[in-house]
Amino acid sequence: MDFLGDKVVNLSVGEFAMEVSSAFVADPELVRELEKRATPIDLGSDRVLFRQGDPPIGVYILRKGTVTLIGRSASQTSLVVQTGAGSLLGVPAVVGGKLYSLTAEAQEDAEVSLLSNEDFLHLMHTEPTLSFRVLRVLAEEVRFAREALSHS
Repeated sequence: MDFLGDKVVNLSVGEFAMEVSSAFVADPELVRELEKRATPIDLGSDRVLFRQGDPPIGVYILRKGTVTLIGRSASQTSLVVQTGAGSLLGVPAVVGGKLYSLTAEAQEDAEVSLLSNEDFLHLMHTEPTLSFRVLRVLAEEVRFAREALSHS
């Protein structure tokens, strides 16, 4: 079990399960800066923030509660990650201009804000300090994915 502050996520890939440090939890200062510019969203009864294969509409900031991230490969292997408050979701899709690679389902206790593609990318172009912090989030997600693959 690895910790990043007090944040822990649960991961399972097929039959494999482990706890790992949260690749999705960003440093609190970055979260605060993004949250200032984000809009709280009403999740209503549909708790899905985005689906694997959908075009990105922005970066989601998990302010409270948990979100389950689910990924399926062509071989139907599932990746399931639960992450908590302070998580940034959808960053790779927005930065890379690609489709969301996971499905994100908010749990009942979740409070989420959304920073649109345009606003997020504008910040990345105009605020180098924030851009560097976002690079750290992406680097941590790459490390997380490699660790998960090494155990599958």
